[in-house]
Amino acid sequence: MELRHLRYFSVLAEELHFSRAAARLSISQPPLSVAIRQLEESVGARLFERNNKEVRLTAAGQAMRVSARKILAQAEEASLEARNVAAGLAGRLRVGFVGAMLYRGLPQALRNFQARYPRVRVTLTELNSGDQIAGLMHDRLDLGFIHTSRMPDELDSRLLLSEPFVCCLPARHRLTRGAAVRPVDLTGEPFVLFAQSVSPDYHDRILAICAEAGFRPDVRHEVRHWLAVVSLVAQGLGVGVVPQALRHSALRGAVFRPLAGVQARSETYGVSRRDAHNPLVAQLFDEFAVG
Repeated sequence: MELRHLRYFSVLAEELHFSRAAARLSISQPPLSVAIRQLEESVGARLFERNNKEVRLTAAGQAMRVSARKILAQAEEASLEARNVAAGLAGRLRVGFVGAMLYRGLPQALRNFQARYPRVRVTLTELNSGDQIAGLMHDRLDLGFIHTSRMPDELDSRLLLSEPFVCCLPARHRLTRGAAVRPVDLTGEPFVLFAQSVSPDYHDRILAICAEAGFRPDVRHEVRHWLAVVSLVAQGLGVGVVPQALRHSALRGAVFRPLAGVQARSETYGVSRRDAHNPLVAQLFDEFAVG
């Protein structure tokens, strides 16, 4: 049984006239008669009663008409869905992200994206940069938002966001009285630091800021999330150096000050598989502008 046979059958079931049905199908009458006979042989039942005066559906034909309509509608829906996916108008998008993206425009970008592509199913998974890279390599993610530019050759990346680091201080800390903090002023302070095992790039970048100021930080606590850094600082358990976006976390007890003379920046990269051709990936990345 072919879809062509069902389409021919459906038109003939509506017209109940071979000549009119053939005209609608833009074919001659003999191929239509052959197709109907082949369909009946495939089904194993007569679908039409025909003589020189009329064409009528049999009981089997009546039942077949209902089923044929459903099958043809499903086939058309499948074709439309495939075209929409190919055009980037439908499908699914499995997104990995680091927690700080919640303060770097990811929620707004997703709202804009879903407004433009309401038929796309987006699923979010919070993961550190290393776990996102593994997820992409094993086809568990379609794209990710990560903090490192170091990745396997199989992955493509693009810089999406770049921002300065700032100093995070407990609200009653002496350094909050100034408009900015020099890194050297943090000498001897207990540090809350992003764990090297989670994000080597960030860990090393913050150590480099301190080294340029002539000291090695007294690391008291290592955590896996930027919000944990800010939370511990807010509780008075140390100071931190964090991306500027964390100012929007609004955790009571934490105060943020610019870091004077620091050129290092916090960068976010959009990453996807080089051999993937999902047009939705570029559409979501385009919601961000480097800045």
